[in-house]
Amino acid sequence: MRIDIITLFPEMFEPVFGDSIIGRARKSGAVEINVRQLRDFAFDKHRRVDDTPYGGGMGMLMKAEPIALCFEAVCAETGTRPHFIYMSPQGRTLTQGRLRELAELDNICVLCGHYEGVDQRLLDTFIDEEISIGDYVLTGGEIPAMVFTDALCRMVPGVLSNNECFTEESHFNGLLEYPQYTKPAEWRGMEVPEVLLSGHHLNIEKWRREMALKTTREKRPDLLGES
Repeated sequence: MRIDIITLFPEMFEPVFGDSIIGRARKSGAVEINVRQLRDFAFDKHRRVDDTPYGGGMGMLMKAEPIALCFEAVCAETGTRPHFIYMSPQGRTLTQGRLRELAELDNICVLCGHYEGVDQRLLDTFIDEEISIGDYVLTGGEIPAMVFTDALCRMVPGVLSNNECFTEESHFNGLLEYPQYTKPAEWRGMEVPEVLLSGHHLNIEKWRREMALKTTREKRPDLLGES
């Protein structure tokens, strides 16, 4: 999978994507992440990519043409039209289910918004999907883009050592993850559930399913359609 990220602050990304699991996946070729400086597609010597909004109002808006040119450059490099996502608090809230669908794509481009947003004409003609990471507003789209990219890359074959690394996790199958324990078997008077020490795999799977339902019902009953 190839992911291109359009941003005003490309230096924010390498410390996040250069190490750990995503860093190793990039080195192995499982994923390709390219971070693009939007100002490289500006027209004046000040490299401005924003201007005042028509009709007045606070703040500045990101101009349409630099974003369009940057995206078209990505299209020229890939020889195709990547699925273009705008990280926006107005977008559909990101879910594990949507990540599973997007992980099937070969090319994705992500736009990080700033200031008071983006010229609506660009959104209407270029953006395929707006995605939010929650019902709150941040100072820019870079952190949401990092969250999205990290969550997406984990779903790509070859990034994690085994698919079970994510298929057993919270939200993948609509439930929260069951409780987990590690050594020692007794810690400060609290013991690991006996079934996990039994070696009986069917009983363990049954217990995990029951506990996943219990955890979901207690913490996120909305996932079960309960109030």
